[in-house]
Amino acid sequence: MSAVPTRRALAVRAVYVCAVAAAVLIPATFGALARTVFRGRAAGRRHLYRRLVHLVTVLGPTFVKAGQVLGTRRDVLPAALCDELSVLQDSVPPLRPAETARALREAYDDPDAVFAEFDTEPVASGSVACVYKAKLHSGREVAVKLRRPDVERLMTLDVTVIQRVAAVMARLPVMRDLPVNDVMRHMGGAVLGQLDFAREAASLRRLRANLAVVPRVWVPLVHLEQSRPRCIVMEFIPGLDVDAPRRCSPAARRRFAASGLTSIYQMLFVDGFVHCDMHPGNLYFTERAQVVVLDAGFSVQLTERLRRLFAEFFMNMSIGRGDRCAEIVLESAEGLRDNADPEGFQVRMADLVHRNHKVPAKEFSLIAFASEMFDLQRKFGVHAAPELIFPLLSLLVIEGTVRELDPDMDFQETAKPVLMRGLFGHRNAA
Repeated sequence: MSAVPTRRALAVRAVYVCAVAAAVLIPATFGALARTVFRGRAAGRRHLYRRLVHLVTVLGPTFVKAGQVLGTRRDVLPAALCDELSVLQDSVPPLRPAETARALREAYDDPDAVFAEFDTEPVASGSVACVYKAKLHSGREVAVKLRRPDVERLMTLDVTVIQRVAAVMARLPVMRDLPVNDVMRHMGGAVLGQLDFAREAASLRRLRANLAVVPRVWVPLVHLEQSRPRCIVMEFIPGLDVDAPRRCSPAARRRFAASGLTSIYQMLFVDGFVHCDMHPGNLYFTERAQVVVLDAGFSVQLTERLRRLFAEFFMNMSIGRGDRCAEIVLESAEGLRDNADPEGFQVRMADLVHRNHKVPAKEFSLIAFASEMFDLQRKFGVHAAPELIFPLLSLLVIEGTVRELDPDMDFQETAKPVLMRGLFGHRNAA
């Protein structure tokens, strides 16, 4: 799908990236050393990590998306760095009217034959695309996700530069025990996969069918006939407002929380097809008590084996079987470091599960549990499969939203009926 960058373009971009990196990181390193001397190691690391995040922001949208993906790899990267990367947000100005007109011409031979009206003021803007409100000749209002001009060339170029620089760094002794090339390969796939609008349209249709069994969940209908490789046309959902739950009753907020959490569990444990980007910009609540799921550009299909292992892990965690949880993590691991200690990991992982078993719902933190598990994986040399890390991220991202809506939500009890369907009941075909 992606155009292959020329050698000259790669060289020019690599020189630019290295120059900007040097300009940011050299003073950042000295600043980190000074803070380490006067304030301790934690302060020094925090300063360096924040400057790294600043560097990613300066280098542009591709690097921001890469940073967002890498921030999920808590089994490989330090937790403090992942915390800093997790706050990265796309900060890209919307397309100007002339750019929108160009993007429309690139997507359609004759836009007027498809749209009776098209509002060139975007209702949403991201690094890959902008979203517009339009009207079909049938009179139906639609949302049009239109890819930015030249974004494929620019993102392909940047991802290639990142992967080649990482391949050189992987040869350094300090990187010897890390799966750098594998991590970068999955990062590149996740970032460039968001350019594939045909796949995203298919993912939205699949999520709509899969989540139809979850009460009050709404995934927009895709209009395939009007969609194109550079454009997705879907039903326009009015009244999307992140503040809607604040205007609703406590009972409605609890229903929001239950539906949102159940939708993630349905993806993880039953269907194995997971929306991995369920941040507040892609998850809305309407005043009619519906949960709206948008933007399926970053979705992952678990193999049947991994889907079942994922479900078994949560089932065993909910009943306190720590030994089996540890075995499942090892079974699903992508590999072990040369100096790995799987026996030590198994003991500590089992202890983690036992300590969290039957903890009151209000006190249980999935983020804290996962962070400690990833710390153990790093410490004992267990490399998690990226196919499991990305879906787990979707659950971690939504935890804060669910807790805000319903502080008493019991994540483990809510999972049990969905787990039973996933392990012993009917599952949707892949």
